[in-house]
Amino acid sequence: MNDSNPREPRAGRLMWFAAWLSLLAVLVLGFEHWLEDQHNPNADLMVVDGAGPVEVVLQRSRSGHYIAPGRINGEAVQFLVDTGATRISVPLSLATRLGLKKGHASQATTANGLVTVYDTQLDEVRLGSIVLRNVAGNINPGMPGDIVLLGMSFMKDLELVQRGDTLTLRLH
Repeated sequence: MNDSNPREPRAGRLMWFAAWLSLLAVLVLGFEHWLEDQHNPNADLMVVDGAGPVEVVLQRSRSGHYIAPGRINGEAVQFLVDTGATRISVPLSLATRLGLKKGHASQATTANGLVTVYDTQLDEVRLGSIVLRNVAGNINPGMPGDIVLLGMSFMKDLELVQRGDTLTLRLH
């Protein structure tokens, strides 16, 4: 007479399967977080308010760019610091979502050639603890995605210091 229960091996296999599945899920989530950190190390931008100058310190992403969260007119956006851009440049789809108004059309030279852009005025632009008002921008219909180029119309009032993989933006 055999007292073994035929369900025990099956339950054991299910437990092992569940354990491996859980481990795989943890690894995938951890790797996903690591990849996001490599793409945008400034996703959780720290704001330090103190008695000293107002400044933001950005870490360079793995792709070599400085990417950081910010706000335009109170709405969350992702900025890509672009010292080669004259103005803050907003993709048309994002500009529509932000309720930005198209102004005068003009031609701009970009890395992708000559494009038509539309002037716009940004009531408030925020990057960490740096807040500027009435900043010139443009709406670029040819720009894909939803990343905003943070151009010199924002950075002209800042001191920029780059050391290694760190960019410090300090308000004058």
